[in-house]
Amino acid sequence: MSLKSTLARLYAAHVVRSTERWASHPLEVQMRWLHKLVNTAKHTQFGKDHDFTSIKNYDDFKKRVPINDYEGLKNYIEKIKAGQSDVLWPGKPLYFAKTSGTTSGTKYIPISRESMPYHIAGARNMLLHYIHRSGKVDFVDGKMIFLQGSPILSDTNGIKTGRLSGIVAHYVPAYLQRNRMPSWDTNCIEDWEAKVEAIVRETVKEDMRLISGIPPWVQMYFERLLHYTGKATVSEVFPNFSLMVIGGVAFEPYQKIFDKLIGKTIDTLELYPASEGFIAYQDQPDNRDLLLLLDGGIFFEFIPADKFFESNPPRYHIGEVKTGVNYAVILNTNAGLWGYNIGDTIEFTSTSPYRIRVTGRIKHFISAFGEHVIGSEVEYAINQAIKAHGGRINEFTVAPQVTPPEGGLPYHEWWIEFDEMPADMSAFALTLDQALQDKNVYYKDLITGKILRPAVIRTLPKNAFNQYMKSIGKLGGQNKLPRLSNDRKIAEQLEKFFSNQQVDL
Repeated sequence: MSLKSTLARLYAAHVVRSTERWASHPLEVQMRWLHKLVNTAKHTQFGKDHDFTSIKNYDDFKKRVPINDYEGLKNYIEKIKAGQSDVLWPGKPLYFAKTSGTTSGTKYIPISRESMPYHIAGARNMLLHYIHRSGKVDFVDGKMIFLQGSPILSDTNGIKTGRLSGIVAHYVPAYLQRNRMPSWDTNCIEDWEAKVEAIVRETVKEDMRLISGIPPWVQMYFERLLHYTGKATVSEVFPNFSLMVIGGVAFEPYQKIFDKLIGKTIDTLELYPASEGFIAYQDQPDNRDLLLLLDGGIFFEFIPADKFFESNPPRYHIGEVKTGVNYAVILNTNAGLWGYNIGDTIEFTSTSPYRIRVTGRIKHFISAFGEHVIGSEVEYAINQAIKAHGGRINEFTVAPQVTPPEGGLPYHEWWIEFDEMPADMSAFALTLDQALQDKNVYYKDLITGKILRPAVIRTLPKNAFNQYMKSIGKLGGQNKLPRLSNDRKIAEQLEKFFSNQQVDL
């Protein structure tokens, strides 16, 4: 065993003990963060505007701090961009993380000196938990690929600005610098397709052991790698490849395609990073549920998703949540985000310690007919169909078809890019629809009540979704395709691009 492996084991044991200490006192830790955040920011403009000096407890906080999205904080962020200090958090942000918005255009998410270390510690501590609980440490002696955005940063009135993954690239610890790939120059390539080709050429001869990224972009890298080498599987190219770290979208729909591409079973870890803060990671190798990071610079609030759009929805702290309920996640951070709706929904799977599953986006749902189908439900449905009838998918999205051009009852329209078609597509579609009915009683009532017809599947050619994402300037990086929409914007674009190649069922 190398010195690096030995030190990693020792450090891992220390980090796991530290995690267990704060995880055993969740409410105490969270309330300590609430008071620390409010006290630190009480002399900022936001703190004065919302009377932070009078906040003594969580009830006071809820009365004074409204739920915000980016638009709700935009006036404050614009003042920071203009050069003002002490607006949302003392001083100025260390960085702005740029993210793509729908209604807001480009969003500038502040990252402070206090919050930056938690962004770095999240992924590191996940790997250390893996080392401690699996006993596997050999990957630290090989090469590691991190598929991420360009680390080239722009300047916004003295504040360095870029994609979160590009910002994080500046913080790779010295002991990993010789292991990490791609090289700095390759990482700086802006065009995603050119970047992937360069990564393939640069990494093909290396002893690759860990690969990390969003599943569709890791898939693209693997496919280009196999095309370049002529090999049948990634494990032939990288025989010591043993660990994949993924985040951004649910991994289960990709499982079969990755099993085929890799050619052997390897360990997979999931994490939940965001520009607004590092939220959770998988702390157990054999359990995909994510440990919520209650001691990470964030005070969390939760709103039941089915009440989120009410005029005055209930807000709960960690001590008030229940398992099995779909919640919208609200953040209050040590970078100055207050009552911030991150847009994601989660479900608690455990409260000792607090572990979660990401269930979707609060605005990504289908309820054109009152069914309120969410992301985790469509992912469950397609997984059940794959288990029953085989096939492998690259990507999919779902939209309502309210006024079918062919006439008849409306339906949910599934656009699926298969890597391998199921043996019986009609049976696949029936199983998928029945699984969604099993998960969502409102959808079932609409089907049985003859308000909707069962789901219609449209198949798409290989690389269809990559072509779509490229056409809207969102190929690569941290960009993700919405798995479902309550309108037909994506469906209409797909219809336009691939109308001659789709198959109706």
